[in-house]
Amino acid sequence: MLEAILESIEEAIHAVNSEGITIFYNGVAAKHDGVEINEVLGKHVLTVFPSLDKETSTLLKVIETGKPIYQQAQTYKNSKGHMIDTVNTTLPIKVGDRIVGAVEIAKDLSSVKQLSQKLLELQEKVNNQRTKPTAISGAKYKWDDIITTHPKMEHVKILGKRAAQSSSPVMIYGETGTGKELLVQSIHNASSRKNGPFIAQNCSSLPESLLESILFGTKKGSFTGAVDRAGLFELAHGGTLFLDEIHTMPLDFQTKLLRVLEDGVIRRVGGTESYVVNVKVIVAMNEHPITCMEKKLLRTDLFYRLNVFFIEIIPLRERKEDIPLLVHHFIKKYNYQFNKLVIQIDSDVIKKLKKHHWLGNVRELEHTIEYAMNMVDGDTIKMEHLPAFFEKLDIEDKRTIKPLRVVVEETERHFIQQALAETNGNILKASTILKLPRQTLQYKMKKYNIQVIGTELS
Repeated sequence: MLEAILESIEEAIHAVNSEGITIFYNGVAAKHDGVEINEVLGKHVLTVFPSLDKETSTLLKVIETGKPIYQQAQTYKNSKGHMIDTVNTTLPIKVGDRIVGAVEIAKDLSSVKQLSQKLLELQEKVNNQRTKPTAISGAKYKWDDIITTHPKMEHVKILGKRAAQSSSPVMIYGETGTGKELLVQSIHNASSRKNGPFIAQNCSSLPESLLESILFGTKKGSFTGAVDRAGLFELAHGGTLFLDEIHTMPLDFQTKLLRVLEDGVIRRVGGTESYVVNVKVIVAMNEHPITCMEKKLLRTDLFYRLNVFFIEIIPLRERKEDIPLLVHHFIKKYNYQFNKLVIQIDSDVIKKLKKHHWLGNVRELEHTIEYAMNMVDGDTIKMEHLPAFFEKLDIEDKRTIKPLRVVVEETERHFIQQALAETNGNILKASTILKLPRQTLQYKMKKYNIQVIGTELS
């Protein structure tokens, strides 16, 4: 009955004992590999699949390490010389604490890959030219792509899910590399607009002279070379428009943007007709909006219009417990891209990664792991596989000098606490002593988790 059940499953199943000898091999696996079941049963896995070795065989790797491998891409040549592409989940078989074998469940992708290749070849013949990359647009990230166990980041996801159910604007603040666009795309894909367009634009990359025409569109003849062209607001109609680094917009233009947000009406440059657009606007900044308003980079009225949902993404250095999760996620990603079988990372490397300050946040961590995956040959990432600048970190760690950002934060926290103590918790008086706007002081109190209990807060 057990064999009948396993034979009825559409996935290939291959089990070996602790010596690597096949003890079960179903018909689906035999069909994938182009062999007969009796050609594999009772034989060593490397005998039947000579293109594999101890480093590239997922079954032998699991027997050696005792650790499961999930969703690992594998390419090998079977005994008849055919190339096979699969995605495998391989699990150790244990009796008590002893590993007695391993079982692998594989989904064959060979036919899919071959069909894709044939389609590309046909398309190339039709076009009579080399196949070009296909342009894509839209949002691909969802909530599961935000990898975290940190309470503050979980709260960010909760806020994002609420924002997704509303048509109100959203403002996101986070340092470079924290994953602002990942959050924005997740909000779009969780909203009722998910089937509508998603358009992202970095405002700092737009020349001031072209800003209005790119966002609002142009009318033919409005200036030399002008044609009838829709702007980003029209293109995003029924969907989401993401404007990154909005504080880089000129203040004069921010007034025009505010007007569109208020009434939902745009007019192309040089045109007389007005268009009503239905667009959810999400903006992001890598500098805190309060700081931007103090520097006169962001209009106060625009801030209050956009600040319906305000979401702050904390930097990686404040959620270092997420580093192991992110590292294993990136290892899995680059295993697939680089066709490798890295399944672990030395504990010393994890300690080193947790000690680093990560000014580039999650993006910097991903690039670090990508570098290590290019350097590693075996199944384990070690210290020598890290970028060279980590050696410099060792030297800096031996010094007593702290990073400037840390010193500034510690100093701010100390003087805020001292000012609040002197004023018996009166935020207004404390802000006067510190020569800070009250709103800025409240933001910094929240940032440093400074609370005043049982005192006057006015």
